[in-house]
Amino acid sequence: MHNKTFVAVAVGLGLVTLSACGSGSAETKSSAGSKTVTLVSHDSWHVSKSVLKDFEKKSGYKVRVLPSGDAGQAVNKAILTKDNPQGDVFFGVDNTLLSRALDNGLFQPYQVKGANLVQPQYRVDQDKHRVTPIDTGDICVNYDKAYFSKHKLTPPQSFADLAKPEYKNLLVTENAATSSPGLGFLLGSAGQFGDNGWQGYWKKLKANGVKVVDGWEQAYYQEFSGSSEGRKAGGDRPLVVSYASSPPAEVIYAKKRPSTAPTGVSYGTCFRQTEYAGLLSNARNTEGGKAFLDFLVTKEFQEDMPLNMFVYPVVKGAAVPADFTKYGPQAKNPETMAPGKIAANRDQWVKAWTSLVLK
Repeated sequence: MHNKTFVAVAVGLGLVTLSACGSGSAETKSSAGSKTVTLVSHDSWHVSKSVLKDFEKKSGYKVRVLPSGDAGQAVNKAILTKDNPQGDVFFGVDNTLLSRALDNGLFQPYQVKGANLVQPQYRVDQDKHRVTPIDTGDICVNYDKAYFSKHKLTPPQSFADLAKPEYKNLLVTENAATSSPGLGFLLGSAGQFGDNGWQGYWKKLKANGVKVVDGWEQAYYQEFSGSSEGRKAGGDRPLVVSYASSPPAEVIYAKKRPSTAPTGVSYGTCFRQTEYAGLLSNARNTEGGKAFLDFLVTKEFQEDMPLNMFVYPVVKGAAVPADFTKYGPQAKNPETMAPGKIAANRDQWVKAWTSLVLK
């Protein structure tokens, strides 16, 4: 989920071999060799060094990672280069953007070993097997506990609350045209207020001083007053569109572990997100790509994800660390939307949202 690179700040991404090469470079062409698999992903990809090394040892493949920006940016880049792809596997397309990737022929069919272990509610495209569900989580408004305590103000609990006068100029969100959490928040509002009501809702948010920035990292680390980096940067917005899993990251990666999370979640503002991976069309190393996709649904990788990418596993029986469930439980009743409805409305909704909110 993308867009939530706590580990990039706290630990760095040096645990995997990174490549910043463009399509057709010498680095990218190395995927043609039988011993290198190139993963194209959004910037929030992360895996424990020991887990990745175990895959490399067992499979005989070396993994090269090509980070490609926020999820929306990464998907668009992959589509533009699909005839001469930058890698073999793409990770990080979510349910808000999946139809765009499939309609543009981004992936070739492959049913992973262990596909039967993926929980049924996350499975899609089961007739063609072009993508595999990897993780799930909730896009939700987070709030700065210290701010609301200081101002003796109750944090918003719902989408409707965010448009109330007491929360004027407090919320920052991401651009729905460039950011997956921004798009998820837009879809959540459409689910909440309906096809004919969401635009009126956003008119109210705009009048109430909502701030829009390009991506999650800017929103969370620069504008949000509740994040560790936001406090240093002088962030002045105590409400941010982020994830239900953001508070545990604030606890786990704090220099001095707090007794409680400094941020909270407005659970009435959540939209359920699922991320997928697939074998890129025209991939040079298809066998290596298949092996890597098989790895992504193993229990070893699935149990490694929560404290690295702050998402929930989708494989049956995969354990979740206690800190993760304590500080970042999943929403009980998140907004959801059928893939077909997203596909039918996403582009026109984003266009209308852009005209309404950004102009």
